[in-house]
Amino acid sequence: MRSGGVLNIFGRLLVLLSLFLLTPIPFSLYFGDGMVDDFLISSLIGAVSGLMLVAVFLPEKELGYRDGFAVVFLSWLGLAMVGALPYYFSGHMPSCIDCLFESMSGFTTTGSTVMITVEVMPKSVLFWRALTHWLGGMGIIVLSLAILPLLGVGGMQLFQAEMPGPTKDRLAPRIQDTARILWRVYFLFTLVEILLLLFGGVGFYDAVCHAFATMATGGFSTHTTSVAWFDSVYIETVIIVSMFLAGTNFTLHHRFFTGGYRVLWRNEEFRLYVAIIAGAMAVVVGMNLVYGVYQSVGETIRTAAFQVVSIITTTGFGTADFDHWPPVCKIVMVILMLVGGCAGSTGGGIKVVRVLLFFKYGRLQLRKLVHPNTVWTIKLGKLKVPEEVMVAILGFLGLYVGFFLMATMIVAAQGVDIVTSATAVIATLNNIGPGLNLVGPTQNFAHLPPVAKLVLTFCMQAGRLELYTVAVLLTPDFWAMARRPRLRFSLPSFSGYWRQGR
Repeated sequence: MRSGGVLNIFGRLLVLLSLFLLTPIPFSLYFGDGMVDDFLISSLIGAVSGLMLVAVFLPEKELGYRDGFAVVFLSWLGLAMVGALPYYFSGHMPSCIDCLFESMSGFTTTGSTVMITVEVMPKSVLFWRALTHWLGGMGIIVLSLAILPLLGVGGMQLFQAEMPGPTKDRLAPRIQDTARILWRVYFLFTLVEILLLLFGGVGFYDAVCHAFATMATGGFSTHTTSVAWFDSVYIETVIIVSMFLAGTNFTLHHRFFTGGYRVLWRNEEFRLYVAIIAGAMAVVVGMNLVYGVYQSVGETIRTAAFQVVSIITTTGFGTADFDHWPPVCKIVMVILMLVGGCAGSTGGGIKVVRVLLFFKYGRLQLRKLVHPNTVWTIKLGKLKVPEEVMVAILGFLGLYVGFFLMATMIVAAQGVDIVTSATAVIATLNNIGPGLNLVGPTQNFAHLPPVAKLVLTFCMQAGRLELYTVAVLLTPDFWAMARRPRLRFSLPSFSGYWRQGR
């Protein structure tokens, strides 16, 4: 690993973040919340820290896969730390652990919060909170590849480490062009949702914040009661459609615009994505009607549609407390949390394509038991799935179980009940937001012990970076080949003076 080059790129990303830290200032001036100086100081800290790293460490001409893993992990952790500064300076969150938790939840598009009452926070801080969603949704690394030529060398290594899903689709020969295409689609969808929300009577501030949170599948709202605050069928419909699109592979959206609607239905993952949503809605609506949870069929369908799409896309917005639904419905919601969105979307979770290929692999093993001499292959659509992809998927599932069990045990060891512990880990590891029981849709994570919050913060980053990126940094082999950083200037050596003295 070329540690000097990694730190140089990390420094440049901090400088980029410092520019984004200036964007909430117009909102602070408009609402008069007194946060202008705090954002200026936060931006200055980020800029100075980044410039110092750039000034000290020389860039590398080539970037390897190990360097890509290190850049992405270090960047997400460092950006979350700098992004936590406005929360701390606001005075409403004096705990550094809480500030880091909220910031990491934003950048990883998790949406879990330690804010008990959202409305008491300064408006500019809530805008920053939503903006961290939007930046983290497609990935600030991919953003850098799109707009900064300085990351052009070795860009594919960063892209491989950052983009969610078992496969990374290239839409153009150059990785920078691919990143630009993805961000154009992302920006277009965000702009359309803002306009639709404005048309429905939502104020500009709320429209922007909720569009940022929706397209990033983040779930941070400007209201404590989330989307239920609007109490509007039109607004909920707009957000449902937007969440559904955000949970779909963004390369598929691009191909839809260039190749027509048939591209969507030919995609096997997309078909299963739609089928899971339809099946989950049927179960939730049916069971809620049987138990008489809501007074009318329309209200039952309305709440089921919103919550099912919100959870499978890992957005986490709420219009109903599904923790009070029948047990079968809660099981369905947990299953949706685990499945997550499509590969290449802004959603978290295991991903629909992994679930699809895992069951295909299981069916293949059963066929081999019945017909041991027949050669079978796994296909996704018309393409054969390489063996290394299947091995990676099985390895990912194994890592997932390991991370889940270890994190759940640590959280439970802090005196948290098992339902809260398990679903809190699921909610953070899959970047969803709400869980069940004490971290349910109408609850928050503020009451959890500090150690539990740190573990869940780690789960957010591990889940957002698809486990492998984080797990590989925990292996001794990764650090065994680390190189000493190259500095822009040489430090004075005192070895000669020591020899003379002796």
